[in-house]
Amino acid sequence: MKNVLMVAEKPSLAASLAAILSNGRCTAKRERFAGNNGCSTHEWTGHFRNEGAVHFRMTSVCGHVMSLDFTSKYQSWDKVDPVELFSCPTEKKECSPKQQMRAFLAHEARGCDYLVLWLDCDKEGENICYEVMDAVQHVIHNVYSHQVTYRAHFSAITDKDIKGAMESLGHPNENEAKSVDARQELDLRIGCAFTRFQTKFFQGRYGDLDSSLISYGPCQTPTLGFCVKRHDDIETFKPETFWYLQLTAGQPEVTLEWARGRVFKKDIAIMLLNRVKEHKEATVESVSSKESFKSKPQALNTVELMRICSSGLGIGPFQAMQVAERLYTQGYISYPRTETNQYPENFDLHAVLRVLQPSSEFGDEARAIASDFQTPRKGKDAGDHPPITPMKLASRNDFDRDTWRVYDFICRHFMGTVSRDLKYRTTTAKLRVGLESFSCTANVLLDAGFTKVMTWQAFGKDEPAPPFVQGSQVAINEVRLAESQTGPPDYLTEAELITLMEQHGIGTDASIPVHINNICQRNYVRIESGRKLIPTTLGIVLVHGYQKIDPELVLPTMRSEVERMLTLIAKGSADFNDVRRHATKIFKLKFMFFVQNITSMDMLFESSFSPLAESGKAHSRCGKCRRYMKYIQTKPARLYCSHCDENYTLPNGNVKVYREFKCPLDDFGLLAFSTGVKGRSYPFCPYCYNHPPFRDMPKFGGCNTCTHPTCPHSLNTLGISTCVECETGVLVLDSTLSPSWKLGCNRCDVIINCFKGATKISVEGKQCSIVSWFLLNLLTPSLSMHTETKCNDCGAQLVNVVYKSDKSKFKDGSEEKTGCIFCSVEFSHLVEKHRAVASRQVRSNAPRGGPNAAAAGGPGGGSAAGAGAGRGGRHGGRPPKDKMAQLAAYFV
Repeated sequence: MKNVLMVAEKPSLAASLAAILSNGRCTAKRERFAGNNGCSTHEWTGHFRNEGAVHFRMTSVCGHVMSLDFTSKYQSWDKVDPVELFSCPTEKKECSPKQQMRAFLAHEARGCDYLVLWLDCDKEGENICYEVMDAVQHVIHNVYSHQVTYRAHFSAITDKDIKGAMESLGHPNENEAKSVDARQELDLRIGCAFTRFQTKFFQGRYGDLDSSLISYGPCQTPTLGFCVKRHDDIETFKPETFWYLQLTAGQPEVTLEWARGRVFKKDIAIMLLNRVKEHKEATVESVSSKESFKSKPQALNTVELMRICSSGLGIGPFQAMQVAERLYTQGYISYPRTETNQYPENFDLHAVLRVLQPSSEFGDEARAIASDFQTPRKGKDAGDHPPITPMKLASRNDFDRDTWRVYDFICRHFMGTVSRDLKYRTTTAKLRVGLESFSCTANVLLDAGFTKVMTWQAFGKDEPAPPFVQGSQVAINEVRLAESQTGPPDYLTEAELITLMEQHGIGTDASIPVHINNICQRNYVRIESGRKLIPTTLGIVLVHGYQKIDPELVLPTMRSEVERMLTLIAKGSADFNDVRRHATKIFKLKFMFFVQNITSMDMLFESSFSPLAESGKAHSRCGKCRRYMKYIQTKPARLYCSHCDENYTLPNGNVKVYREFKCPLDDFGLLAFSTGVKGRSYPFCPYCYNHPPFRDMPKFGGCNTCTHPTCPHSLNTLGISTCVECETGVLVLDSTLSPSWKLGCNRCDVIINCFKGATKISVEGKQCSIVSWFLLNLLTPSLSMHTETKCNDCGAQLVNVVYKSDKSKFKDGSEEKTGCIFCSVEFSHLVEKHRAVASRQVRSNAPRGGPNAAAAGGPGGGSAAGAGAGRGGRHGGRPPKDKMAQLAAYFV
């Protein structure tokens, strides 16, 4: 029997697909494969094409398997000239090395004869197809052949769609995959070059930028440009005074609108007023009535969904798409990323209505619409996916509040598309006074149509018809001259920004919310009530700076042209390498011109932000000049030495001087970092934090990751054991908050509070000299040091704990004990275990991501492994399984 491997884009989607394709007869297994413990495999037997009975194996990836990055030589922000990033080599790296997704896929592909790819049906999905094929090419023979690998195309997680896709398998589209590769490379090179240069330039000169990263993005920056342009329109707006006539006539009294609207010269307005005042009556020239219609909505696409969620539901586009993605993977709606707003001719709209009819929320409306079904409006067929449509019925109790609101909107919008148009009668009366015309209009609802289900678009109250008869004379009750002023436009809302981005080709339906989210996270704009986007000083100065140097850097025309070229690649009309070289060359020249003229932008920064020399307050001493450095708390938090003109990035949290301790390597004063009394804390050297002295010490690591052999604060001296939870972490004794002592993992957020009130705690074992440390590691790197001071049961280092005699907490009343923190009975009642209160994300405010893939090579790109496996480390082994189980119970 032959074997077929099938791969979905997410674990939840794999489970749904397997259940449908196996008719609920699949079995699930979750093998512990290295770091990959999130992807299950589902197996069953069934028929496949002409092969008869086969064994199916369905698993998944977790989004992209690979990401594009620069080679290690070009990772350093300090050593690499950003202009080199336009031509330096790049490489594909695993997005999450800990997951070992490539090895996992190869493992699951063993013995398989066919590959069926169930990735999302868009360009990104096509790109992931080739990432999966590359991962299994050495396992599945001839995997790039159309006789071996197949592509499923589907738009909804329903039995009909999924089984239909299985019956009509196609093949991956290499051109679409290459267009994604081109976009990734261009965004990486352009974004990183500009981001690295301007981040280093401006953060080295100003102290109150309040942003960890001064990023540039080919899509992000034009998006910001729209917001700043509206801000400039508001700031430069000059109000104009205008005048208009207000006339009331008839019984009951009716206020009439002036046909001229308004005039901007007061003397002319006064003249026209006097002419009207010459008459006591107005002549009714006409009274007309006609039926008018408000069209039902077109089918729902991604952009419209984001617009309505922002303007109507108060849910930002980024969150809205996350909600829509969850609804899709759970089978409640069709694929949420589509540009099409026209249903296919063979789309079974009646079946969708039948799904919604049992609902207690809108079932009555669905049944009424089913009995009076109307043909949907025509729209645009972009050739990608059908419009967003409900696929499965849900109730309010199935979701949280925001998820229900999005689902409810999608259902009601669908019903609105197959409802009648709203119909109303408009009655208009036109009156003349001398040479001036006036009118009034009244609207009366005839048929609520689609607004019966889309209630937020309800018609409103009926208005009484004008009490006028054509040809009659009506007494003028009052006429007067009113004065007003023109007002500035309002700030852009998210919904308006989404419209502008769509019109100018900035981003795709999937990336638009990401770009909007980025400019908010970078502190370029802030969101206020009504989902309005207000540019910050930093955002305004950046855009104005680009406009002074090269306006095209912030205009949407450059990106829309790049998107046009990428579309040509996807269609097979343009060569991948030609487009890549052409676009890279253009932006490289623009970057070089930008660097040469950066002083133009710097003048704007100078007038808006404070120089480093005037920022912050004296804090700790520099190890080079021994002068006090200034502590600048605004993002990014850092120390600045005005004498050496050096910046040192700090972790994002509470930072204070750690007594009088100094680093033995560079003489910088040690600092103590914490996220609160119950949070993570550790000592660190500001210089080593930015410039790791050892190869196995990560960048932006504290003393708890430093493998210095003799320093009393290092991992080598204070390491106890490997972490009770994570694979690479080490539990290190932390005395920065003594007499509140704790063990903290130097990789994850596990914390063990211990021995409160103890006067001294030390890790047993004699420190070796630095010479013997190097010799031991060269000659016997696999041997662990100080074996005589380790616990015989678990291998952890023994600790010595001292209490004052009148405050002894040992059960036998003694003042000092030595033992294993995990195994010694005397210590068990003195140890409290829990996770850190602070989020794992609160680790460092060092720049860790730029526009698109700007994190590549950015500050913070240190190795995730290393310190836990440092040679000469004294952390011993892992606690035995029974002890680990006891500890883990505290962390659930």
